[in-house]
Order: sequence, then C-alpha cells, then structure tokens
Amino acid sequence: MSTMPVLYLSHGAPPLADDPLWTRQLARWSAELPEPAAILVVSAHWEEAPLTIGATTTQPLVYDFWGFPDRFYEVEYAAPGAPGLAAMVRKLVQSPETPVRDEPARGLDHGAYVPLVEMYPEADVPVLQISMPTLDPAGLLELGRKLAPLRDEGVLIIGSGFFTHNLSGLNMAAGTDVTPPQWSSEFDQWGREALTERDFDALLDFGNKAPAARLAHPRTEHFAPLFVALGASIDRNEHADTTIDGYWYGLSKRSLQFD
Repeated sequence: MSTMPVLYLSHGAPPLADDPLWTRQLARWSAELPEPAAILVVSAHWEEAPLTIGATTTQPLVYDFWGFPDRFYEVEYAAPGAPGLAAMVRKLVQSPETPVRDEPARGLDHGAYVPLVEMYPEADVPVLQISMPTLDPAGLLELGRKLAPLRDEGVLIIGSGFFTHNLSGLNMAAGTDVTPPQWSSEFDQWGREALTERDFDALLDFGNKAPAARLAHPRTEHFAPLFVALGASIDRNEHADTTIDGYWYGLSKRSLQFD
C-alpha cells in the first residue's frame, strides 16, 4: 500500500463547479495521486471541541451556505462512510487529556464535498470528516502529527480551507478574474516563501509575521487546516509543492501537496 501524500487545498465555494479551469486542475491533481484507501477531511467549516468524528456510515451533505441558486442545494455525493478510519483516528488521538466525541448525523460540509466531487466524482472512496478542535496553529500542528500514521494505511489527509479569505474585502461584482487586492497577493507571496523555506516558526506565528495577515484572514479558520496538513508531514522532512495557484475573485487559491 502506498504512503499517501497530504494535501491542503483551497476549496472554493459551491460555484467552484462552474469554473472550468479550477475543476480541471482538481481533476488532474487527483489523477496523479496514488489511489487512496480512504479520505480524511479537516474543513474550515467545522469547528468543534473536543475533536468530533462525523458520520461513519452514510454521508449526508451539509449545505452550509445560503443565497445560491437551487441547483447548488441539489448536489449529491454519496461516498461510503469510513467506520474503520474513525476507529483509527480515535486510537491515535484520544487520551484522558484529549477526548474524542461523535456526531453521527453530521455529514460532509461544502469544504469537503465541493472539491471531492471534482477530484473523485465516482464517490467510491470512503470519506470521513472530523472537526477542528481549535484554531491554534500549534495545536493543529500537533493534531496533524498524531494523524500522520494514517498515511501509511493508504489514507489521504486533506486540509480544506482557502489560502486567503476575506469576502468583505472583495468586489465580488468584478468577476473571478479581478486583479487580486494587495493584501491577498502579499500574504500569498509570503506564505509561498515561508513554506518553501520551511520556516515553521513564522508560519505558526503568521498572525504577527505575515504581511496583511488580519486582512487576508480576519478569522483564521480557512488558513487553519494548513497546520493539520503541515503536522502530518513535518516529521518526514517533506516539502510543500504548489499544485494550484492563482486567484479566484481576488482570493489566493494556492493548494499544496506534501510528500
């Protein structure tokens, strides 16, 4: 069984399905990956402490957005559940100091299923989503470290967020190809360089070290999944390779593969 890479992807929003470039990029990316035995997703859209394990049998979808055309609420993604993976996650993470709980009715939110529809359209790979129990970068890095052994079991770990994310700072009416605002491009460049140089101290303190950090991430939940991916790779001295870059409505869609 192949040791799987770890991904951090900028997941877009429901209209991602209308972007032919991005959908091609995601499909090409998945085609170049080893075939996963299962997929574990940590999404920006599920913050809950303690760490919570979602549905493990059927996978209902969570349409956690509003104001879109009806067709976006009719998307289906009937991936198999992953009870075995849930048991492995519990074994790796749970301790008297770090309890794990279950929310069996909680299915995949759009941070999980929107990219998976493009990457694994047959929905034939078991998927499990777990919550982010904290937004603290160091805590998420440690969570990723604990989850890292799953990679040797054929599990594809995906942190799903957005490399820059400030919807109120954008002119959405300008379209997807709008020139990115300075805060978005500056933060994106800084993050790319910090990852290339493996400057983990700077990344962990990005709120103080990165230019325009408070504009790029007024809340940090979309950058936070990066630290789970980073933690799952850090002890193997792996580098972050950019697989997708560029901007969408001015937001950096930089996506990374660690292997």
